[in-house]
Amino acid sequence: MADDVLAWLLASDPALRWQVMRDLQGLPEAQWSDERARVETEGWGARLLAAQDPDGQWAGGAFLPRDFDPREWVDVGQPWTATTYALSQLRELGLEPSSASAVRTVDLVGRSSHWEEGDQPYWTGETEECINGRTVADGAYFGVDVSPLVARLVDERLPDGGWNCERAEGSRRSSFATTVNVLEGLLEHERATGGTPASREARRTGEEFLLERDLFRRLSTGEPADPEFLTFQHPSRWHYDVLRALDHFRAAAELDEGVPDLRLADAVAHVRSRRSSDGTWLLDRTPPGRVWFHVDDGVGRPSRWLTLRALRVLRWWDEWWGEPPEETAGS
Repeated sequence: MADDVLAWLLASDPALRWQVMRDLQGLPEAQWSDERARVETEGWGARLLAAQDPDGQWAGGAFLPRDFDPREWVDVGQPWTATTYALSQLRELGLEPSSASAVRTVDLVGRSSHWEEGDQPYWTGETEECINGRTVADGAYFGVDVSPLVARLVDERLPDGGWNCERAEGSRRSSFATTVNVLEGLLEHERATGGTPASREARRTGEEFLLERDLFRRLSTGEPADPEFLTFQHPSRWHYDVLRALDHFRAAAELDEGVPDLRLADAVAHVRSRRSSDGTWLLDRTPPGRVWFHVDDGVGRPSRWLTLRALRVLRWWDEWWGEPPEETAGS
């Protein structure tokens, strides 16, 4: 990693800076904990917390803003300002779960927020697996007991080992996107509690669903299942791409103390090939729709978040398997 790329990453928001210090510089917690604490009071974290409603929600709703009009989804895109996406973004930023803001938010959301789909209390989950996977991840991260929701997700696993948010409509084939959302939730729950034998087995089969497909291929033909899986998006929201999946496998291997599976090699090579000549990764796409604020400089521009993700994936992979010879930057 070039010194100028590291300096560029560090000259950013506390939310990104503390993760660079931990994941790329390999510094001990004592050297990045103060930086992480600043997420609550400075930069993107403080800005998102300042947008919170008095009742603990964002934009007056669990999944949708209170003022949502269905025409907005068609004309502008899915809005990302309601509670579920705010919580997921605070988790990505690394808001300390023990901070006063996090403790207050968890309590208020539990008492005030209900899903629009069926008026269920927020932390009991909705009906869709993709939403519930993220709810488990956010709840487990912030110290909520989401074990009943984890048990539901385990029971909703499809025969091929993964999940699909259209299961209730009859789908029997897992989706890459739904599966990665559930896997991130199960991993966060396992990190917080140790999980259960059933949830650990479900994570294993869900990961195997992705590994059998090299993270992006159709099992039937070997061709990419979706061209967008090989492009890089931030924020991920509910969407899937190979960089997001690789970052999950990196985090899972840290918990499991496992060796990177060689079936990840093609996805890793693709990520490596997408590095620009200046050592950064460009933002290919960002989901359209209402947001509180942007954390990247725009599509086609270098993205600090994608660069952090890519570099920590490559650092993890190369520690085990080494860098390829005559490595060159991609276009």
